[in-house]
Amino acid sequence: MRSPLDARWVFIPARCLSVVAVVVAVACGEARRAVTCSGEEPPRLSPIDERDPPQALGGAQPLGGSASGRVDPSRATRLSPAEREQLYDKVIEGAELLERQSAQLRRLTQLLRPCVVHIDARKAAAKNRGGKESEDEAGSGVIAAVGARTVVVTNRHVVNRAELDNIVIRLDDGRELRPQRLWTDPATDIAVLAMEGEDLTPARFAEQDNVQIGDTVLAIGSPFGLSHSVTLGIVSAKGRRDLELGNEGVRFQDFIQTDAAINPGNSGGPLVNLRGEVIGLNTAIASNSGGSEGIGFAIPVSMVLFVARQLVDTGNVSRAYLGVTLDRGFTQRAAERLGMVRAVGARVSGVTKGSPADAAGIQPDDVILEFDGHPIDDDDHLVSLVSVTPTSRTVTLGVFRNRGRISLDMPVASREQFEPQ
Repeated sequence: MRSPLDARWVFIPARCLSVVAVVVAVACGEARRAVTCSGEEPPRLSPIDERDPPQALGGAQPLGGSASGRVDPSRATRLSPAEREQLYDKVIEGAELLERQSAQLRRLTQLLRPCVVHIDARKAAAKNRGGKESEDEAGSGVIAAVGARTVVVTNRHVVNRAELDNIVIRLDDGRELRPQRLWTDPATDIAVLAMEGEDLTPARFAEQDNVQIGDTVLAIGSPFGLSHSVTLGIVSAKGRRDLELGNEGVRFQDFIQTDAAINPGNSGGPLVNLRGEVIGLNTAIASNSGGSEGIGFAIPVSMVLFVARQLVDTGNVSRAYLGVTLDRGFTQRAAERLGMVRAVGARVSGVTKGSPADAAGIQPDDVILEFDGHPIDDDDHLVSLVSVTPTSRTVTLGVFRNRGRISLDMPVASREQFEPQ
């Protein structure tokens, strides 16, 4: 459910090391989210902040002193030499623990740097770029072993509208490569670049979406063109599916949300767990400034691999199709009318004749509570799960009907059979 907010939703490639493709959501009653582009200059890399120093608010005093800087003797703490030595011992014990954690992060970084690439793409300018013929865009990518091939996976919006000859892939050892093949999937904003006969180091990808909220993660990429930058954070949320990414047309979404710093240029870089496994592909941020404000979004690894494997194998992506129309405004009142305690799952408002859902006996007002063993949160969740389901197999649906639950088996067809591309 959308609510008014003051953030902007931002795609995160960088043009000329700085340009942001912004997915704007302006609070005008109800939040709206759409893609635009910005040519703002990057922040200056300066050793100091030249702004005026902050002033105390509302007469607030510095802790432990006064506005004049005098220390209150009654609040001062003096330690004897022996007490200071004991305290140093405790500090060293704590430091050793933190140093072990830092050593783990260093090992992860050492493993992952060769697997992450910087991408420069000169592309035909978008129609709204004021008559410019071309524009430069920088992003990131991650090396992956897909079948018998070693490829680079990135976001489609990093390389969209660029010819192969105008794409340069830079490795951490300084080599510059040009791709021989490019496959893209607009519906998920995923792209795959193939190089022939190169000595590349693939990353290790998690095979399942076993990410939990609170997990520690690393984001690696080229923020503002600063290649192979590493930031640390946690998984803030899962299943973000209502980001209307405007002209990019990202139809199928199931984003991981993270507070690891992600900025323009991070697009296509990996989000990695503490085991050194790629769990997502960094794609967008929510921001008032165009830079990181602690709300970033990554495509989950299951969707990345589902798309990448098909692109490499066949050149396109085949997705499952149910043939139902879902109620986008399924409310608590509507759920109670059907005899449900709360509005959960995806309510069916229509069924396409001759579709898999029709053959399985799905009816209007059915509420799909489970799909292939996965409990369904809402209609967007069902769409996301169906989008990464292989075709030509049978799935089991858990359905709420007539104030009770039933199970239905449904053979899954290919979307292309019903929606020709």
